[in-house]
Amino acid sequence: MRSFQVETARVEIYPDAVSMGKAAAQAAAEAIKEIEKREETINVIFATGASQLVTLDALTKMDNLPWTRVRGFHMDEYIGLPISHPASFRGYLREKLTEKVSLREFNEVDGTAPDAEAFSRDYAAKLCIAEPQLCLMGIGENGHLAFNDPGVADFNDPLDVKVVHLDRVCREQQAAEGWFASTDEVPESAITITIPALLRVPRLIVSVPGIRKATIVRRSLTESISTDCPATILRTHPNATIYLDEASAAELNDLLP
Repeated sequence: MRSFQVETARVEIYPDAVSMGKAAAQAAAEAIKEIEKREETINVIFATGASQLVTLDALTKMDNLPWTRVRGFHMDEYIGLPISHPASFRGYLREKLTEKVSLREFNEVDGTAPDAEAFSRDYAAKLCIAEPQLCLMGIGENGHLAFNDPGVADFNDPLDVKVVHLDRVCREQQAAEGWFASTDEVPESAITITIPALLRVPRLIVSVPGIRKATIVRRSLTESISTDCPATILRTHPNATIYLDEASAAELNDLLP
């Protein structure tokens, strides 16, 4: 493992996606155990997608984690996509998390709710009361955090959860990763936790594997902090670790010590 610092963010580089995902899982497990010492309920936000596959698999196989004290939150979901669809994030988290371990509670984002705006307000209220202490997340190919694409990201967003329009690059990524047969099949809107709500979480574990992420990783670590690349804001968080593999770190050679 190689590591370096960019402003307040720690960056760790592992040989491959498997070792990277396992390292992120180990960090998450340590964070959960630390929170357990001081909190009755451990509130965690979980992301989905290809970046989380190894991490969630490793995390759910670990022994002696206090899952019955964990209240989980779901980061984002497409609007109008049924849970039976292979790309449903609710379905993903049921399969890879809640059907594997017994959580105290899990709060899903329901993209099929009849009133997405009302659902967003209600979900934001739950999130505010819980004050999550840990978030597992990734970075999109356009630099998005959750579904806060460059065109809708707001570092001073007054909302904690909102309805957003998904840009073309975001939708192309979802198709390229195999979740949809084509870009045109990807829904154009979603419900997402906003960037200020994510940044309030005291511990961020950010998993970013694969060569497709190499360019956005470099942008995230070198560009001026702005919503042109929302992930640049991670460099201001006091306790964020960005986990990379050699592929996603391919454009960082000049930054390495």
